[in-house]
Amino acid sequence: MAFTATLLSWGVLEYGPAMEKAGQLASARDSIRWVTDYLLKAHASPQELYFQVGDPNQDHKCWMRPEDETLPRPSLKLDPTLPGSEVAAETAAAMAAASMVFRPTDATYADLLVTHARQLFNFSDSYRASYSLTIPAVQAFYNSTGYGDELLWGATWLYYATGDNTYLAYVTGVEGESFAEWGVFPSWFSWDNKRPAVQVLLARLQLLKPPSNAVNTVSKGLTNYKTTSDGLMCSFLPRSPTATKDRTKGGMLWVGQWTALQHGINAALLATFYSDYLNAARLPGISCSGISFTPLQLRAFAASQAEYVLGNNPMSMSFMVGYGTTYPKKLHHRGASIPESQTVYDCKGGFIWLDSTEPNPNVAYGAIVGGPFKNESYSDSRTNIIQNEASTYNSAAMASLSAGLSVSGNYPVPVSWI
Repeated sequence: MAFTATLLSWGVLEYGPAMEKAGQLASARDSIRWVTDYLLKAHASPQELYFQVGDPNQDHKCWMRPEDETLPRPSLKLDPTLPGSEVAAETAAAMAAASMVFRPTDATYADLLVTHARQLFNFSDSYRASYSLTIPAVQAFYNSTGYGDELLWGATWLYYATGDNTYLAYVTGVEGESFAEWGVFPSWFSWDNKRPAVQVLLARLQLLKPPSNAVNTVSKGLTNYKTTSDGLMCSFLPRSPTATKDRTKGGMLWVGQWTALQHGINAALLATFYSDYLNAARLPGISCSGISFTPLQLRAFAASQAEYVLGNNPMSMSFMVGYGTTYPKKLHHRGASIPESQTVYDCKGGFIWLDSTEPNPNVAYGAIVGGPFKNESYSDSRTNIIQNEASTYNSAAMASLSAGLSVSGNYPVPVSWI
């Protein structure tokens, strides 16, 4: 949920006017606040964060409407005895990013979010450990590959939210050298890897408002983020000499079978942001091994990924539920699959709806499924968890991407958030 809120907040910050024109800005803000209100409650004290409610192993044995759920809801929390830097830092990032969304309309709430974000970041940095190692039970579901990227992600958003140069020194100094992986690409932005987004966020600063009188380490670090962002974009562009080969024949970036669409959607989002940063900086584009590419070409790549998700693919199928005429009808989703009625199904009784071959009676509009395999095969089956389960972070990224692509290639992104 924290990652979802961060993604959607970034989209609102860059493309809020476009969302407002489409009549979606209020909805986006409401969605973000729903998450941040919850996260504030989950952050019980400066060094205590509840991060999971429910037992996944038991939950997977039940197929019930969420509102009918009767199972015990055990919770897991992080504290100094059981730390989890990636979770705490991601939550800090979400609160910091959201604080900027709400500052123009509710400064008191924004200040509250910043206070909690600072506390959570300090906790994550002071007690460095991966939650996957301190609480091994989570490994079967959301196993983390490390926390360094989240520390940079949280500090970057806190810098933008506060203007506190301590955070800028953090991401450009020793921690940047340790965790940023400057010069490494392609790199895939996902719930588990924030490095590509950190590169682009800090390249934004270098392009649009480099800090005056910055010490050498800050200037050098920001240059490294900009250079790495250029290389990242070159790996996305299909005609670049350094283009990644990790894509389907239909052109979708494809890294792995679980939540396969997230990598293409997220890469497209970063490319859209970056194209507008280049335009705002009045730069003609980037050079990929001596070949020049324009911001419009970055946007064309981004559009190709979005259009693939929405139906321009070899299957002629939209992977967004409710969009188009051919889309997943049997989303792996309890609430969508059980008909509205007075009947309450217990844990086992509800499995008749999981196993049903009929379309879901309730349409989860906007949900984006995991997506196709690399050979561009897809099975619309409710029991096909790999391909047919939705995730909120895909929808958040797609909402931000759609807002960005709805405007011209000369969209006036805000020069500074600070």
